[in-house]
Amino acid sequence: MGLFARRSRPQVAPPPREVPPVTERSQTSLWSDGFGRAGTRSVQVLAVLAVVAVFVLVVTQLTLIVIPVLIALVLAAAISPLVSFLRRKGLPSMLATWIALLTLVALLSAIVWLVVRAVVSQWDELSDQALEGFDELQAYIQRLPFDITEEQIGSLRESVTGLLTSDAVGSGALAGVSQTVDVVAGFFIMIVVLFFFLKDGPKIWEFLLRPFDGHRYERGKRIGDTTVRTLGGYVRGTAIVAAVDAVAIGIGLAIVGVPLVIPLSVLVFLLAFIPLVGATVAGILAALVAFVAVGPVEALIVVAIVVAVNQLEGDFLQPVVMGRALRLHPLVILIALTAGTVLAGLTGAVLAVPIAASLWRAVQVWDGPDVPARFARQKRREAV
Repeated sequence: MGLFARRSRPQVAPPPREVPPVTERSQTSLWSDGFGRAGTRSVQVLAVLAVVAVFVLVVTQLTLIVIPVLIALVLAAAISPLVSFLRRKGLPSMLATWIALLTLVALLSAIVWLVVRAVVSQWDELSDQALEGFDELQAYIQRLPFDITEEQIGSLRESVTGLLTSDAVGSGALAGVSQTVDVVAGFFIMIVVLFFFLKDGPKIWEFLLRPFDGHRYERGKRIGDTTVRTLGGYVRGTAIVAAVDAVAIGIGLAIVGVPLVIPLSVLVFLLAFIPLVGATVAGILAALVAFVAVGPVEALIVVAIVVAVNQLEGDFLQPVVMGRALRLHPLVILIALTAGTVLAGLTGAVLAVPIAASLWRAVQVWDGPDVPARFARQKRREAV
């Protein structure tokens, strides 16, 4: 080989790479970046949603117990000032509770008796006027630009008659009887629970707070007191507004000459407990009765009366009676109404808004009783 031939070097194996020891920091480094934090939060959100789903499932399966207890809680918060007033006057706790409970039951019974009596006494007149209104509506339909014959109207009438006499209606009637039994059972459960809430409400809440101490106990006391005040204030304020609406609309219906003034006024009062939707439904029903009974012009007058009363209530009466602390944004009310209706029907729609208002007030006093004032002071400082 030549002088300048390249010499071959012996192949030397590279030294083995040292594997760093597995430490706690290296194990958690995968969860410290953005994706890791997002995954952690996602798992937490899924866990919370799973707990909420299980809770909702349990509530929907135990409506016969949950709904009466919630109604009893709302009513107890509404009439608890009466019990406290009677106790301050020197009456024993048991006697004050019975007086408040019997007063509530007597009031509800009087309303039901008044409605039934008014409907029975005016039913014949209303049925005759309804038949006349149906004949007028049928004549009006026949004058429409498109053709609707007597045969089509008769076919529709026969279809409705066949539906009412079918087996499905019978099974529906049996289901209605079963629901009536559930309503009666729920009513008695509500009365019993309401009695104990009125008599021993603070003691029951103290028993539930026994596992807590210190600031957790104080927080529980704040939430309990705020919830009772919010529920009671909301129900009493809504009842005052509903009573004013019912009286004003009832006077307007009487002046126009609409029959069934008392049942319609009571219906306005009851539907006022469903915000946003209740006033609209009450106005539509009153206008329909006026249209059938007295005519289209009077129905338009009834609509104008309902709209005027609702505007006066929303602009003047409700802010004074309810106060700003109990008012919720319309979007929150709509979401609460939808959720309550899906979970518990009409009863859920009635209970959804006061429960939502109570939850919001509980959040406001979570860290202390002066949280709203502190927020107000912070906003004023930011504005300056």
